[in-house]
Amino acid sequence: MKTLYLMRHAKSSWDFDDLDDHQRPLNDRGRDDAPRMGQALAKRDIQLNLLLTSPAVRALSTAALVAKEIDYPHEKIQVVESIYEATVLDLLQVVRQCPDEADSVLLVGHNNTLTDFANLLSPSSIPDMPTASIVCLKFSCAHWAEVDQANAEFYFFDKPKNND
Repeated sequence: MKTLYLMRHAKSSWDFDDLDDHQRPLNDRGRDDAPRMGQALAKRDIQLNLLLTSPAVRALSTAALVAKEIDYPHEKIQVVESIYEATVLDLLQVVRQCPDEADSVLLVGHNNTLTDFANLLSPSSIPDMPTASIVCLKFSCAHWAEVDQANAEFYFFDKPKNND
């Protein structure tokens, strides 16, 4: 059994005209929502084996804030360059290349691709993922390379508004 958590980065700031998209930080709401969602995962007793994130500042910040709440070591967060401007097939390749000893993986990325990716893998329809939302899918397989909608089970969809 493999468990995949897909998380859209928390709300980012548009206040800095001189920053390129890659460098945009979280805004106040994002800095509140990311740990709130980490706490929601902790309440579910989530034990991650691997945390992958886009290198974009807003995604990496989201990953770090969530990791802190679930006691995942910051130094074990893996930045995956290809997540930043990924297509659905790019994300599928990232997931299918995860090490098999990792049974529980969180991937922090960007919309619209993340919602599309969730819908590619989920047997249930996933609505547009708001910032800091998380979709959890479980797969009846022993290897990440076998992850597919045919062996997927939708487990949950959570968002910050559910955790106020």
